[in-house]
Amino acid sequence: MAEFDYTLKNLDASFPSHFTQEQIAKAKTILFKELAYDIHRFYGGKMATIPKAGLYGFNWFNIYYTPGVSRVSTTIRDNNIASFELTNRGNLVAIVSDSTRVLGDGNCSPSGGLGVMEGKAFLMKYLGGCDAVALCINSSNGQGENDPQKIIDFVKMAEPSFGAVNLEDISQPNCYKVLDTLREECNIPVWHDDAQGTGCVTLAGLINALKVAGKEMQNVKIVLYGAGASNTTIYRLLELDGADPENIIMFDSRGTLGKHRDDIKADERFYRKQEICEKTNPNGVKTMEDAMKGADVLIALSKPGPNVIKPEWIQSMASKSIVFVCANPVPEIYPYAAKEAGAYIVATGRGDFPNQVNNSLGFPGILKGGLLVRARKITDNMTIAAAHSLADTAVKKGLSPDYIIPTMDEVEVFPAEARDVAIQAIKDDVARVTMTADEVYNKAETDILEARSITQKMIELGMIKKPPAKMLEAAIERAIKMMM
Repeated sequence: MAEFDYTLKNLDASFPSHFTQEQIAKAKTILFKELAYDIHRFYGGKMATIPKAGLYGFNWFNIYYTPGVSRVSTTIRDNNIASFELTNRGNLVAIVSDSTRVLGDGNCSPSGGLGVMEGKAFLMKYLGGCDAVALCINSSNGQGENDPQKIIDFVKMAEPSFGAVNLEDISQPNCYKVLDTLREECNIPVWHDDAQGTGCVTLAGLINALKVAGKEMQNVKIVLYGAGASNTTIYRLLELDGADPENIIMFDSRGTLGKHRDDIKADERFYRKQEICEKTNPNGVKTMEDAMKGADVLIALSKPGPNVIKPEWIQSMASKSIVFVCANPVPEIYPYAAKEAGAYIVATGRGDFPNQVNNSLGFPGILKGGLLVRARKITDNMTIAAAHSLADTAVKKGLSPDYIIPTMDEVEVFPAEARDVAIQAIKDDVARVTMTADEVYNKAETDILEARSITQKMIELGMIKKPPAKMLEAAIERAIKMMM
């Protein structure tokens, strides 16, 4: 038997030749879930803590701990900012979640989100050269509801230990209050990846999709399907980057947003949606059929598909239409079906299809840039700078309908983002440290390459063991059986 391909590059060939495109897509979804379960059991999670300082003899314990470390403690006591230099705080991110909105699975219980948060910590280290800790917390008020104030209080209490905070998988409307409060009240960057991260990467993809289609941001008609943290933030970034709100129609689970939505106006917790109601859909369009007629762009972040977005809706769009269907783990319509319906450019959140619009392309570089200049916050300008940085990296490679955004294995993406975010932080006067663009890029690149090198070296030395090939093959067999 040939050696198993650990890169998993040619998975389509692992399935029976009579499988249709949809069957292969479904089988891969099953496979990824089955394999994820087996691999996580094999490794016992994805992250570990290892020293970064050398130990050269017994007395080094006296330096790293007592009595020597007392000098470090008193120095930081007298100048808290010294903690960024004398400890790992300056390169450490807290990934905080109450796990109430985990990917497409909803409320998974506080500890149920640990797999996702460990995954973000893995990406943070390997792609961004940042250390990160998964912190899944219980925000329940004991009466069947989740209290956003508990998350706010937790982050503020933990702030002295971290250089930045990545909020994740917090359900709406709580996510709005948590982010907006912490952005103003903390003195380190607080980033909500479901909102700002998805918004940043979506904007990057759309910038380039419009270039390929020969269209202009200020002129295109845009339909946003779904009105959660992701799409409401995408709307805000689109508006800031030149889109006309009057050309935008957004849908939530009850229909279109607009001045006709008294139910939204009556609930002050949904203030982000209230703002969108006031600015968009001036003609009071009510149905998806009407909204999609002549639309140039569809951005769907709603519920896992397929068959959530109908082919006939795409058929009614303008020529060279752009369709982003980014629900996880299954897009609202499969890319091949969207193309058959007439879409010119299709993007999803998955890496096994072309044009992966996934926030993993954003947060490692963005937070690295914020950390390097010790930013107090991440402004919308910094997010937009990251989007244009990401888009520019793809332009240099050459755009096409199947390549509008870089992939996660293009290492230059992340130091470039870090550079552009850091420089914008300096311009926005939220940086504590001033660095040149080259200094940021070189430091970010060094840290990222070091993180990758350490990982590869540990694999070569057997400290990270390869999962047995039979485990991978068995997962493929199970996926095929489940499709039969």
